[in-house]
Amino acid sequence: MPKTKIIIIDDHQLFREGVKRILDFEDSFEVVAEGDDGIEVVGLYEQYQPDVMLMDINMPRMNGVEATEALLNEYPDAKVIILSIHDDGSYVTHALKTGALGYMLKEMDAGEIVEAIKVVSAGGSYLHPKVTHNLVEEFRRLSEREHKGAFQQNDIRRPYHLLTKRESEVLQLLTDGQSNRTIGETLFISEKTVKNHVSSILQKMGVNDRTQAVVTAIKNGWVEVK
Repeated sequence: MPKTKIIIIDDHQLFREGVKRILDFEDSFEVVAEGDDGIEVVGLYEQYQPDVMLMDINMPRMNGVEATEALLNEYPDAKVIILSIHDDGSYVTHALKTGALGYMLKEMDAGEIVEAIKVVSAGGSYLHPKVTHNLVEEFRRLSEREHKGAFQQNDIRRPYHLLTKRESEVLQLLTDGQSNRTIGETLFISEKTVKNHVSSILQKMGVNDRTQAVVTAIKNGWVEVK
């Protein structure tokens, strides 16, 4: 199997080296290049044709969002994951509107960054669990504005017609912004079992990734927005 080629763009060398060490433990990954400013992105992509670009959002001459926009103007199929210290909804929304397929906080653990790369390289999108929670909050604000009143869910219709009871519990915890590890601790099951449940949920719901699953569940009233 060919390896997933990755480029890391971040102006903090120690952080960049730390991420590279994490990725080097994955036999299916290969870090083919590194850079420290968004202005290098298009040139590095042209030279190495990576499967995934990991891009810091804050850089000196061209930030990650601007670099993503410039890259996608030249290479629309490029896959970018933004790395950031900001979990504010405005940063996330801006990055996703530009065309990034992932948004990870720098407080991520090793398993989360590995999972994000695998999902994005396969054509999906991936958000840090805390970011997913903030997008749910944004959904609430938009709903309140649309209905000119408090956002209420008086009737939660768990999707037992589609998912098992355990899968419905996992879906609720995904909506709450919990990571696979935290879900496992909450439900007293292994992280591997959580991943299996998530895969089953995505397949049954006909969606590509966790974010789409959460949005679909909220729209259908299958989960409680806390």
